[in-house]
This record gives sequence, C-alpha cells and structure tokens, in this order.
Amino acid sequence: MPLVRIDTLRAGPERLAAIGRAVHDALRETIGIPPDDRFQILRDHDGMSGTLRYDDYLGVSRDEGIVYVAITLRSGRSPERKQALYRRIAELAQAYAGTEPRNVFVALTENESADWSLGEGLAQYLDVPADTA
Repeated sequence: MPLVRIDTLRAGPERLAAIGRAVHDALRETIGIPPDDRFQILRDHDGMSGTLRYDDYLGVSRDEGIVYVAITLRSGRSPERKQALYRRIAELAQAYAGTEPRNVFVALTENESADWSLGEGLAQYLDVPADTA
C-alpha cells in the first residue's frame, strides 16, 4: 500500500497521468504491489501560483522537466529492490511521458504496519507481511 505523491512543473494532465502510470507499473514490477493498490496524489505546478525548485546537486543537471516522486510504504525492502524501483520508474517515465531520467527525483519514506489505516478506522496491515504491501 504505497502512498505516492508526484509533483511536476507545467507537465499538463496527460503527461502527469502518464508519470503516475509509470510509477504504479514500476511499483508492481519491482515491489510486487497488487494492480488495484493505487493511491496517488498528482500535482502539476503552473510556475506562478506554485512551482518546484531544483539545482544540479551531485552533478545531476536538472531542468523544468523535473518530477518529484515521494513514496511512503512499509519498511522491509532490500536496497537492491529499492534500486530496481528507482531505475524502473526512470525508465517508464521516459517511455510513457518523455521525462528524461536525470529529471526523475524519487524519495522513499518507510514506516510500520501500525502506521496505516486504509479506512473504517482500522489498522488493516497489523496482520499482513510487509513485503506484500
């Protein structure tokens, strides 16, 4: 049950939706989330009332095609699976939306099973292994 937030700068609704698909498909392929486990917050900033800031940190030259992807999920994935996820998001964002891999910035935040309520006021994951959601 990852919760995904994607922020873009003047991407437009079609490109933003394509990036959302890319992230969801990458999560399915590398982390193994179910197809119907899609919880995304998609936000396109217009550069006037809201914008994104970026620099060339660690020698990565970014531009206005920047895409910030923040993923919150339960802990338990190996560094190798996380690396595969980052790589696949960048590949699919390029394939689906024309986003250059250098402009794909991903941050994972991990938490525990008790930190999730998927509705009904319950912590549904208390009895589910972490690597299944």
